[in-house]
Amino acid sequence: MSYPFIAQHRHEYPITLMCRVLQVSVSGYYAWCKRPPSQHSRKDAHLAEQVKNAFQANRGVYGSPRVHAELQAQGIPCARKRVARLMREQGLAARKPCHHTITTHSDPSAQVAPNLLQRDFSAEEPDTKWVADTTYIWTAEGWLYLAVVLDLFSRMVVGWSMAAMQDASLVVQA
Repeated sequence: MSYPFIAQHRHEYPITLMCRVLQVSVSGYYAWCKRPPSQHSRKDAHLAEQVKNAFQANRGVYGSPRVHAELQAQGIPCARKRVARLMREQGLAARKPCHHTITTHSDPSAQVAPNLLQRDFSAEEPDTKWVADTTYIWTAEGWLYLAVVLDLFSRMVVGWSMAAMQDASLVVQA
């Protein structure tokens, strides 16, 4: 993309060119640079520090509504949207909790099946090597368990079974 205005004024100082493009005076730009921060921006900086402290004191799991409530409880007057803006500017976002659903309760005394394939998943003829696996699927009615048996030669499903309970009968039915 070509900017003809900039191309014809290339010999000017960068600040002068920037001021001309933004349509502000050079003296106004330098006055703005020397001007101290406004009262609002100073309060924002102070509040941003308090927001960061409240966020970190709560292990980084609080979002803006909870951080706002925490500041209110400490007697610090502020608006919820201002807290949200300051958190966004600082890159503070609540971590979502990780919920791990435990679906399998292993029996430590259970016997482990021997590894007969030794990771050789190739077969020269059909019905010589079968592999099976089970998984679980969330449905509107709860967890359903699926067992599938595959023939390694054709990679086709030999059998499958679904049940509400994961037990030996599920695999035998598959």
